[in-house]
Amino acid sequence: MDNDDNMETLGEQLYTRIFPAQSEHAGKLTGMLLELPVPVLIRMLQDEAMLALAVEKAVRALQGDMHQEPSKITSKDDDDESVSSDSLGEQLFDLVDVYNTGYSQKITGMLLEQDKEAVLKLLSDPKQLETQVNTALKTLKQQHAEVTDVSDTSDAEDTEGLGEKLFLQVEELDQLQAHEITGMLLEMDAGVLHQLLRERTMLEAAVHKAKAALST
Repeated sequence: MDNDDNMETLGEQLYTRIFPAQSEHAGKLTGMLLELPVPVLIRMLQDEAMLALAVEKAVRALQGDMHQEPSKITSKDDDDESVSSDSLGEQLFDLVDVYNTGYSQKITGMLLEQDKEAVLKLLSDPKQLETQVNTALKTLKQQHAEVTDVSDTSDAEDTEGLGEKLFLQVEELDQLQAHEITGMLLEMDAGVLHQLLRERTMLEAAVHKAKAALST
């Protein structure tokens, strides 16, 4: 009962945050996000950038569903066969990316090494997905630490190169505080920085968050 109350409260808070920008589909988007594990939802409500990214992905998924032809009812075997590896990978990536680990692609690749049944189970079981994401993240961080130990110089050069690219993009968003904001962003993991350079929306959210921190 307490869990149901908790989910209802989370749903109301999510709906209130989503409605101003997505009034037409706020209910549907809230329902989609509520399929995620509770700890992730709580983190989203505390982190505007993470919530904005999750809503954007949910909107894309919703638009994709709306443009698809109505699917016909098939047997389970037919349904399983119709789910291509590419489709599974895309669905899994969207769920993994919500955790904002900075290693979304690598973690998705690791999880896709399992058989199709296990991957389908992950798509429908948020708790199991969270457990496997955390395990994969721990493995990747250990590997990253080992590589860092033997190549400090190359890592420093890589960070410097990332900093230059990041500064150019940050300067377009805020010329006045570009140096300070870039310095703050460079404290993030290199994987996250690469993601910021690839995804403009994520960069804008990170810059907005950094500006808010600077103004306090």
